[in-house]
Amino acid sequence: MKRSTLIQSAFESGLIAPSILSADFSCLGEEIKSVEKEGVRWIHVDVMDGHFVPNLTIGPVVVESIRPKSKSVLDCHLMVSEPKKWLEAFAGSGADCITVHVETGKDIRPLLKKIRSLKCMAGISINPATPVSAIKNLLNDVDLVLVMSVNPGFGGQKFIESVLEKIKTLVELRGNRKYLIEVDGGIHEKNIAAVRSAGADIMVAGSAVFGEKNRKKSLGKLQKALDRAN
Repeated sequence: MKRSTLIQSAFESGLIAPSILSADFSCLGEEIKSVEKEGVRWIHVDVMDGHFVPNLTIGPVVVESIRPKSKSVLDCHLMVSEPKKWLEAFAGSGADCITVHVETGKDIRPLLKKIRSLKCMAGISINPATPVSAIKNLLNDVDLVLVMSVNPGFGGQKFIESVLEKIKTLVELRGNRKYLIEVDGGIHEKNIAAVRSAGADIMVAGSAVFGEKNRKKSLGKLQKALDRAN
């Protein structure tokens, strides 16, 4: 499926994006294939440097290794202190979308322009404690806004309900802009409909997908709940 078609599908009916943070890293290629077999076309890749957040995960070499095995959008979420150092490496490894955090304190606009120059979708992310106003002046420069619904760093956390209002605010601000609204953290079959109803286009789910042995069943439950909001 072409990226433009997939993006249009996200706007129209929402997409589930499994996060490989919860996958079995000893057989990552097979894990990704197990969800793609069920129709998944958007894979979320959580990148943590042990500085911006207290956990350490994967680097560009892992993305490079899974790129030939996956036709999905590889959505790389950089939870790193120095994103500028990593943009070219992740773009070169096969990332389709690269998201950086406003909380890094860096000059974000040049980073977004750089990401686009590397032929990737440019994303900006905000933590639960960060207001939408912190990125309001950047919304013309992004293809995606990632709203964290847990404090970043570890999987399996409880969804923070207050982010639903942030999603609604981003929908109001969007107007004729084409940015996608993505939500990451604590999403499962009991709250995914509320997230979609608030206006999210991409729902990241980690343990709710890869934490279950039967991927067809876990994705089916999420999709059924998502369909109720469409």
